[in-house]
Amino acid sequence: MIVLHMSNIVKQEKGSEHMARTVGIGTQSFETVREKNTFYVDKTSFIKEWWENQDDVTLITRPRRFGKTLNMDMIKCFFSNKYEGRRDLFEGLDIWEDEKYRELQGTYPVIFLSFAGIKGNTFEVTQQQICIKISDIYEENRYLLDGDILSENEKKFYESVSMDMSDAVCSMALNKMCIFMHKYYGKKAIILLDEYDTPMQEAYVNGYWEELVAFTRSLFNSTFKTNPYLERAIMTGITRVSKESIFSDLNNLVVVTSTSKQYETAFGFTEEEVFNALDEQGLSDKKEEVKMWYDGFTFGDKKDIYNPWSIINFLKFKSLKTYWADSSSNGLINNLVQKGSSYIKTMLETLISGKTINVRIDEQIVFSELQYSEDAVWSLMLASGYLKVISSEELNLTRESENEYELGLTNREILFMFRKMILRWFSPAKMETNGFVRALIGGDIESMNEYMNDVALKTFSSFDSGKHISEKKAPERFYHGFVLGLMVDQTENYIINSNRESGYGRYDIMLEPVDKENIKYPGIVIEFKVINPRKENSLEETVEAALQQIKEKDYDAELIKRGVDKENIHHYGFAFKGKEVLIDGD
Repeated sequence: MIVLHMSNIVKQEKGSEHMARTVGIGTQSFETVREKNTFYVDKTSFIKEWWENQDDVTLITRPRRFGKTLNMDMIKCFFSNKYEGRRDLFEGLDIWEDEKYRELQGTYPVIFLSFAGIKGNTFEVTQQQICIKISDIYEENRYLLDGDILSENEKKFYESVSMDMSDAVCSMALNKMCIFMHKYYGKKAIILLDEYDTPMQEAYVNGYWEELVAFTRSLFNSTFKTNPYLERAIMTGITRVSKESIFSDLNNLVVVTSTSKQYETAFGFTEEEVFNALDEQGLSDKKEEVKMWYDGFTFGDKKDIYNPWSIINFLKFKSLKTYWADSSSNGLINNLVQKGSSYIKTMLETLISGKTINVRIDEQIVFSELQYSEDAVWSLMLASGYLKVISSEELNLTRESENEYELGLTNREILFMFRKMILRWFSPAKMETNGFVRALIGGDIESMNEYMNDVALKTFSSFDSGKHISEKKAPERFYHGFVLGLMVDQTENYIINSNRESGYGRYDIMLEPVDKENIKYPGIVIEFKVINPRKENSLEETVEAALQQIKEKDYDAELIKRGVDKENIHHYGFAFKGKEVLIDGD
């Protein structure tokens, strides 16, 4: 990724002060960025801040595409003795103003590896991919075998490191590399591990979490804990995986999350940086729109942090789009929301409507809890950058890391991302869904029944979290998802108001037409009910009970109060029994 900088924007060549520099997309090599003099934000102050903190092992979590890889490569170029004498890479940057750090550049052996591309469908594939990453490091440093610096046993171990090495060899390989480098250079090694948690997320999605946890715990313990030849280490990732899972032995680990005050501006762009970049590229008139689309991230106490990937793309293509949100599948979040409880969906409905939610957050992500803990889902969404902190309150709980937060959607880009995600839920029945909405607005009950049963048949099972469709749970998840679909697909024509109650007994929705004078768009009141065999003998009785409830509770009153003509209000009862749906109205 190419980064931007404002107050410390890298100086142009003499005579080219007014030239807007080329904006590149996707470059993660610090060396390439500097050699080509492409647009860059000076983040070298991060080097100084990290070094002076003197922490043994630092884990920094930030959302994806927030400059983690470029910053890690920057640190590699600064400290690695393979870049000795490369002052040209840092001249003119913040770090080079300090004589102490000029002398420090290029003086340490550095081990750099990234787990970003490790996305195996099975544990065996993932394990081998990690082994390949480590064996590549051994291949790059085969000069260590020259001469008699290493003992014969050490050389034997060196040669045993391969893509097919044993678990025992793999777990010790990085530890041993630190020893070998120390013997060769006389200095302890710095280890940089980028995107450490990518394999963990894949393991959770693909069902081999426990196996990978055991393997990773052993690797991390020998590398970062029982390693006397480790100078310092940095790990980056999206999430803080719970200490109990892979970090249980690492009492020397300092964790920096999105709520931590350390390194607040090291990742992402500040508003000053973004606005100066817009000025340089001749886009000064776009500041307000860019802020609405891409601002909203908060790290520590620093607000108004912008998404770097979207800013870079906007500077390149000069068009407001969902660049960051579309840069990955967002598969895990989609799965958790789609298959989640009614609580998850109704809270998302609140967020999409522009309101905030109050939830408990534990920044230690326990993946095993994601299927049944709603709070864990919000924690993951906050760590991933989809939600922002509005305010927080410390709770008097036994778990110190758990606070109550007021959260909102980060920005317009994230709003559009969720809208697209919800619409994709019903893509297998897109024609039927569109037909249903037309019939709903037009009062064609016969067509509504035909279309809705087709929609339920094609999409119902995708809302169930189990291996087998739950006749009890899936209807609730389906129709709550359906309401979300209505919300995002009819925002131009309707204001969607909901009144919900937990359980399976009832769900109300009111569609308030934006244009009260246009009879083409009636006010609509919908009551959902799942059949209760103890009270009803058929779907006909259930749907009648739904319509009766609309009348008894006088739901029309709210619409009439808001200016909708009583004669232009439609009532619909929806009765569910598994995938079967019956609709009636008056």
